[in-house]
Amino acid sequence: MTKRYGNLINGEWVDGESFNMNVNPSDTRDIIGEYARASTAEAEAAVTAARAAFSAWSVSTPLMRHDILMRASKEISSRAEELGHLLSREEGKTLPEGIGEVGRAAQVIAFMAGEALRISGERLAGLVPGSDAEVTREPVGIVGVITPWNFPIAIPAWKIGAALAYGNCVVFKPAELVPGSAWELVSILHRAGLPAGVLNLVMGSGRQIGAVFTSHPEIDAVTFTGSVPTGRSIAKACVSGATMKRMQLEMGGKNPLVILDDADLDVAVECAVNGAFYSAGQRCTASSRFVVMDSIHDRFVQAVDRRLRTLRIGHALEKDTDIGPVVDQRQLDIDMQYIQVGKQEGAVVHSGGERLDLSTPGFYLQPTLFTGVQSSMRIAREEIFGPVAAVIRVRDYDEALVVANDTNFGLSSGICTTSLKCATHFKRHSQAGIVKVNQSTSGLDFHLPFGGRKSSSYGPREQGRYAAEFYTIVKTSYTSAG
Repeated sequence: MTKRYGNLINGEWVDGESFNMNVNPSDTRDIIGEYARASTAEAEAAVTAARAAFSAWSVSTPLMRHDILMRASKEISSRAEELGHLLSREEGKTLPEGIGEVGRAAQVIAFMAGEALRISGERLAGLVPGSDAEVTREPVGIVGVITPWNFPIAIPAWKIGAALAYGNCVVFKPAELVPGSAWELVSILHRAGLPAGVLNLVMGSGRQIGAVFTSHPEIDAVTFTGSVPTGRSIAKACVSGATMKRMQLEMGGKNPLVILDDADLDVAVECAVNGAFYSAGQRCTASSRFVVMDSIHDRFVQAVDRRLRTLRIGHALEKDTDIGPVVDQRQLDIDMQYIQVGKQEGAVVHSGGERLDLSTPGFYLQPTLFTGVQSSMRIAREEIFGPVAAVIRVRDYDEALVVANDTNFGLSSGICTTSLKCATHFKRHSQAGIVKVNQSTSGLDFHLPFGGRKSSSYGPREQGRYAAEFYTIVKTSYTSAG
């Protein structure tokens, strides 16, 4: 029989109202497990448990929180290959990418363990004689955590790790497509010594459980990573209630990679291919627009095409696979629809663009490179979230900068150039939260703040010491002598 996995509520593993099958996108015959779907009542019970646990956990010692998180980090690290295999099996990214993501989760948890010991404040002289003032940070309270399917252990780790380090309690809803990695993360943290109710897992419908998070009076804050439409609906719901919840919303991207004619072509090609097509393009920081100067355009396109022909598309767990499947049939349908839209708009499929039938039934798609793209086209403006990239031809650097910024998104951007002048100017004038020079637009070190501008993000940054801005509240206290 297929193994079943329950939700964690108040320290107990419980079945839900039904179960959801976790299907391998590399081989749809492979069922990883059946994962409980929580009801509204169970989600509310998890919130109640978190509130009951908060009074003690919020004043627990920093060393206690540090030690629990460190134990969890060490177990995650020691099981990296096992957990990476599970991650790749349920999400579809290649095994090296899956193991790498697990390693990143361990690093993030360890970093946040250290942050538990580094919570700082200020002591200042008051303006009234004989008084002084203290500025301290306290936990926000109960945090609803909603995570996406494309990074099923790293994103939960950096949200939950930060929440726990600062003394918050958590109710966590992972993406339905990838519950396995989330379940293992919660199990590890639970066994590391978290008191009952501090961390609760409620798997299931985003619409149903999300409504509990945004409406329940005992939820103090919601952190979400996902699409722009869902993020906007969460924002509206959070501010419409009596409590006006704190929000942290990480949403989409339409990230440009600018290629100047002085760039090292080999570096530019690797930045482009890695940023746009690895992980099947299913990264919010993926390079979906190549903004290329006219004088290097044809050489760049030909070099990218040659590089794409060397890549092997296949089962995520096979040794020689470079790019695995997209995550499910729905995402494959979206990708194929956008490829058709691009053709109808007059763009040219220079490479790829076809679904692949391989030895195992899965959601395989050739990396797709469009040329002849104008900035006004939908494939240049809307997030596709698949292995699809558009090349936009420009005259010079000034036009490249205008095109790069011509988007409603502002998460990540990059430029390939050997000009210090252009690189410096681009870093200052690119309208993105993350800017890279001669590097792939995807990825970020775990100790640095993550987030964007415009429609890409709303609220304080994630990761690093900047996580404190969301997960803590600043308090000012006065004391007078006698």
